[in-house]
This record gives sequence, structure tokens and C-alpha cells, in this order.
Amino acid sequence: MKCLVVVAHPLSDSLTRSLARFAVERLEAAGHEVTVEDLYGSGFGAALTEAERRSYYADGFDATAVSGEAARLTDAEALVLVFPTWWYGFPAILKGWFDRVWSPGIAFDHSSNFGPIKPRLKLARVLAITTLGSPWWIDTLVLWQPVRRILRIAILGACARSARFNMLSLHSAEKPPRERVARFEQRIAAILDRWPTTR
Repeated sequence: MKCLVVVAHPLSDSLTRSLARFAVERLEAAGHEVTVEDLYGSGFGAALTEAERRSYYADGFDATAVSGEAARLTDAEALVLVFPTWWYGFPAILKGWFDRVWSPGIAFDHSSNFGPIKPRLKLARVLAITTLGSPWWIDTLVLWQPVRRILRIAILGACARSARFNMLSLHSAEKPPRERVARFEQRIAAILDRWPTTR
């Protein structure tokens, strides 16, 4: 499949980037066509522009500034998101990618009278890989996994309803021992290895 791997971390030696490299290597080894969207590396601007917001409900969304990112998203059959969870949410640059690229005419179409939007993306598989400094019980029992719920229900539920979604979270990840990271990588591999090489 055509796989888009989106990476959101400012540090080149971060655990996030290491996990992204692992995912890319695993996908390529299986024969998938992989494109990497490095948000920090490309200098992606997170803020929705005035032109983009003014055109959001117009006849055509002004995607001039994000045409490359939009083309890569609409071309993808599978998506891997690799990012840290900060303050129980997305890094600002990844939230900005959703704000600016998952837009009308790209990820969805508006319906009449501001009713439910209509999905446009052809994504068949989505995997979110994230790291958190907090222990699992705060994310799961106290906050009810906010990032997972937003991805599954709000974002994919609106723009790629037929996509099969998985999320893997490495908690207490400030300085995890190598053995824990290796076990987590095997969980990533177990999911990616089940992805079909043809759709």
C-alpha cells in the first residue's frame, strides 16, 4: 500500500524519531511504498492562515500553502502517526497539520446546512504511535485516553470512516529501558506486519 508516515518531534535523537524509523523500515521491508512527512524537518507552519480560514466555508478551500501535504494525504492508503503526547494532547505542529491539511475538499466535504461532513480520504489502515511521560493509569483511568478518542471518533470518524484504527502508547517514557522499547517495537511490528501489501 501507499503509506504516509507523519512524524512530529523537534529532536533528531528522540525516542519518537527512533520509533518512526522502526516503522518505516518495517513497512519498506514488507514491500509497502512509504512517504515520510517530517513536520519539524520541513518547517511546517502550524497556524491556520487567514486565507485558509476565510475560504473554509467558501466554494473552494484555499489549499495553496499546503498543496504538497494535501496531495500526500489524499494519495495515501495507510497512515502512521508518530508523535509524543504533551499535556494529554497533540504537539502543536501535529494539531496544525490536522487544522490545515485535513480541510474541505481534501479530507472531507461540507454538507448542506452545516450538517455532518462527508469523508473523502481513502485510508484503509491507520496506526498512531505515541509516547507519554505519564503512567498508563492517568491517561486511561483519569482522562479516558483523550488523544485516542479524538483520533478515532472526531478525526477519522469524520474523514476516513472505513479505516481500521490502532493506537499504541508507550507510557512512562521519559527514560525507558531498552528492553521496554524493544517490546514496544515488537507491538508496532505485530500490527504493521498484518497490513496487506495490496489493497
